[in-house]
Formats: sequence, C-alpha cells, structure tokens
Amino acid sequence: MFVRGSGIGFAAGLAIGAAIGLTIGFLYAPRSGKETRGQLKAKAAAMMGKCAEAFDKAKEAAAEASKMAETKMGEVKK
Repeated sequence: MFVRGSGIGFAAGLAIGAAIGLTIGFLYAPRSGKETRGQLKAKAAAMMGKCAEAFDKAKEAAAEASKMAETKMGEVKK
C-alpha cells in the first residue's frame, strides 16, 4: 500500500506509537480526571490533524508512484 522507501509507513507507525504512549502517560498522570480528559481531547484533535496530513502525503505519494508506473509501462510498450 505504501511506497517503499518513502518513510510514510514509518511515520504512520511513529504517530500511532506516540498516540499510545501519550494516552498511557495521561492515564497515569497525577491530575484530576476532568483535566486529564481535556488534555486527551486536545491531544487527540492535534493527532487527528497530523494523521490527516500524513494520509494526504501518502495519497500524493501513491498518485506519483502510479503516474511513474504508467510512464514506465508506456516506455516498455514502445
């Protein structure tokens, strides 16, 4: 699914790992539940923005790879 060597898979794994680490950190933080939930909500919103950005980059990379493949196929057919 991801273009090999593009780093998108690594970035996605890193983002998921960071989200899990943040969640566990917040759950064990010495704050009130209301404060912790507010921070989790804010961090989740920020993470969703980053994930959407990563998805858009992956989509662009896939489109570029598809275009390159079509060009190569055209060259091979000639």
